[in-house]
Amino acid sequence: MFRGIFESTIDSKGRSSLPAKFREVLTDSFADERFFITNSYPVEMEEGTQCSGLMIIPYQEWFRFEENFLNSKGLTPVQRNNILYSIVSPAQECTADKLGRILLPPNHRKTAGLDRDIVYVGALKRAEIWNASEWERVRIQAMKNFPTTTEAAAEFGL
Repeated sequence: MFRGIFESTIDSKGRSSLPAKFREVLTDSFADERFFITNSYPVEMEEGTQCSGLMIIPYQEWFRFEENFLNSKGLTPVQRNNILYSIVSPAQECTADKLGRILLPPNHRKTAGLDRDIVYVGALKRAEIWNASEWERVRIQAMKNFPTTTEAAAEFGL
């Protein structure tokens, strides 16, 4: 599982070093160094705006997601199209190079507002990539919302 928060940067060619811990998770837990990168789910902010980053989804997990998506009966046509156009269509298969770097495609960098400073965030079966300043906003918003989810967290033994 992906755990931890790691600060990083993007170089002039659009490359960033995937944290070593995340590379280990891909090979040890998911038995494959390949993954898909796509847009993350939007996060609602207090002032009514949304922000989003990118998701790194292990190779086999991506195909489970696609199968579940294709077989889903509970989505409205609007929901299905929103997921298709926002998450499925922009997904790209990737792998880290020998130095552990990944190329963040220009369209993904633009959509997620990624510039030089980024943050990798572990999110169990996926990892996320955020613009560093946007991640700080998301983290602060989550802490503001947390008292309403304390009971839900207690259900899991926290």
